[in-house]
Amino acid sequence: MSKKDYYEILGVSKTADADELKKAYRKLAMKYHPDRNPNDKKAASTFQEINAAYDILKDPQKKAAYDRFGHNAFEQSGRPGGSGSGFGGFEAGGNFSDIFNDFFGDFAQQQNGRGGSATRGADLRYNMQVSLEEAYNGKTEKITFTASTKCDGCKGTGSADSEVSTCKTCNGSGRVRAQQGFFMIERTCHTCSGSGKVIKNPCKKCHGSGKVRKERTLSVNIPAGVEDGTRIRLSGEGEPGEHSGPSGDLYIFLSIKTHPLFARENNDLHCTVPIKMVIATLGGDIEVPTIDGNKVKLTIPTGTQSGDKFRLKNKGMPRMKSSLHGDLYVHAQVETPVKLKKKQIELLKQFDELSENNSNPNSESFFKKVKDLFD
Repeated sequence: MSKKDYYEILGVSKTADADELKKAYRKLAMKYHPDRNPNDKKAASTFQEINAAYDILKDPQKKAAYDRFGHNAFEQSGRPGGSGSGFGGFEAGGNFSDIFNDFFGDFAQQQNGRGGSATRGADLRYNMQVSLEEAYNGKTEKITFTASTKCDGCKGTGSADSEVSTCKTCNGSGRVRAQQGFFMIERTCHTCSGSGKVIKNPCKKCHGSGKVRKERTLSVNIPAGVEDGTRIRLSGEGEPGEHSGPSGDLYIFLSIKTHPLFARENNDLHCTVPIKMVIATLGGDIEVPTIDGNKVKLTIPTGTQSGDKFRLKNKGMPRMKSSLHGDLYVHAQVETPVKLKKKQIELLKQFDELSENNSNPNSESFFKKVKDLFD
């Protein structure tokens, strides 16, 4: 008896994407779930079919095999008269993904070149902290780190001399084939690790690996305006590749140190500045620090309150790869005087006696609301 088509079971076309498959599965699973259909053997059987179909089609590798071979791709016996052990030696119920990793993974490697194909080296990461001033101005920083690099004793060949023979296991191809059911699996040769060559006299410095770990120093250019989390890529400065493959890249991940005066928000800066009560009351000029190490004059208007905000245009952080700057926002914090002399206290009392209701509108409004609330 032939099995039902998985796409028909889920009610979707063969071109359905992952979202369509998931949506169809959930709808049917809810409809035929045993909890909703107690003692209904047909619903239970349908529910099993739905799960089996979705289990295959949700996995890109299994789906590709099903599209190509149909249900035969998942039979325990790979060919007529098979023993039932599945795929020429893989046990039934084993890790099916391993089979497909062997098939599709090695197939992808073949596309990049046969046998000792060049493989790209691993990328490296370096974490760096910079101050807000350094992020504002930009800088060139030298970094030192330890990583694998091409052995200078053998120039990365792994051989102490030129005596390198062709691998007899793979005949120099770097790949070996094995029949597994109806699949012809091609893998990296275990004898030469895919190089196609066998080193007779390994380099004593790198022990035949072609790589050694050593300390390296590089100069990193940090552009003005970098933000927290900025990533700088140094091409080709990562781990060396295998079989003369290209080196990986080095990524510098930047974090900005907390500043004692300024808080950053995108390209804008914020600074809380204490203002004397008299200046806040009568108005006046103050000097405000800027991130470039200078000071600018800021006019404080009469009656300034704590929390009032003033904008200084173009005094923020530079925008990367641009001549534009963000702004600096000054947040006023009116300071209450302390350690007053007797004369100052007397003058303040006189001031309070002479004050009218409209001198402190916020206080008058607040206490009026309180009075109205409780009366």
